[in-house]
Amino acid sequence: MTVPLSVLDLSPVTTGSPPSAALRRSLDLARAAEGFGYHRYWVAEHHGSPAVVSAPAVLIASIAAATTTLRVGAGGIMLPQHRPLHVAETFRALEALHPGRIDLGVGRAPGADGRTATALRRAAGPDGDRARDVREDLADLHGHVEGFVPGHPLAGVTAMPTDVPLPPVWVLGSSDHGAQLAAEQGTGFAHAGHLGTVDPADVLERYRRAFTPSARPGRGRPTPYAVLTVAVVVAERAGRAAELAHAATLAAVRSRLGAPAPLPTPQEAAAHRWTLAERHTAGRLPPLVAGTPGEVVPQLAGLAARTGADELMVVTEVHDPAERTRSYELLARAWADRGAASAGGPNG
Repeated sequence: MTVPLSVLDLSPVTTGSPPSAALRRSLDLARAAEGFGYHRYWVAEHHGSPAVVSAPAVLIASIAAATTTLRVGAGGIMLPQHRPLHVAETFRALEALHPGRIDLGVGRAPGADGRTATALRRAAGPDGDRARDVREDLADLHGHVEGFVPGHPLAGVTAMPTDVPLPPVWVLGSSDHGAQLAAEQGTGFAHAGHLGTVDPADVLERYRRAFTPSARPGRGRPTPYAVLTVAVVVAERAGRAAELAHAATLAAVRSRLGAPAPLPTPQEAAAHRWTLAERHTAGRLPPLVAGTPGEVVPQLAGLAARTGADELMVVTEVHDPAERTRSYELLARAWADRGAASAGGPNG
């Protein structure tokens, strides 16, 4: 069976465009991705960055309303910045409006720089600065849906609407910690291969080996399921794909060095004079798969086979919206052709 393809959208701000345009481009891309046959469409959460626009709940609601078959979700909600009750209410409401199509991916990272994270925690309440283990937040998240044990301080505090289940919970991570938590909680796991520096094959294997189904019905999955995110750029010509990838790499390097900026055009990236720090950082980034469909598809197929990923989630950062959409289209068509060719073999 062909591994499904999905989309991770960071809603990048691009040079020469207002930040609000990133949201409209996300909506347009989601509609297109549905037509191309992608399985899921997840949006990310980041705060205080000039490089991206983050409004997961708003985008999920808008994208789900504008599509009919895509699973739409958060990739993910950063639990340190949210009250579990608010998360439970929001995603129960989304599930009520779009039943069977919503995913709740959760993460442990702050999703912001230190000062922005402090501002978010202050907004959360008087004890927002108190360090909490993510397991506490997950327990409270489910408690507001399933009910707390008698005597719990939050017993009786329920997330409405009560007649709707919480969407499937996924744990996100770029290291072993996320894999361990997902295995322990019995949830699906999404490994941020576009960010992590560890071998995804090792991380996914540890997740599968340690996976324990949840003892609470409805909380997790009966078997492990791993999504691997990967940065990809596809174009008709290999040279153009390389130019687009160069710009995406520059944007990633700037973010890693604490100086995020709008996504540059390929021309801006070509004219940029790289510092030694930038070159060093670029050499430490996870691989970005770029090329023609005929070059990219075998690499992704090999990655899926080597890691055992159940699903590949593609993040494509391209300045021009038409070229970005075209990249997803070329990949989806070539991936489907590969699957059809495999199914049509001697044992098909």
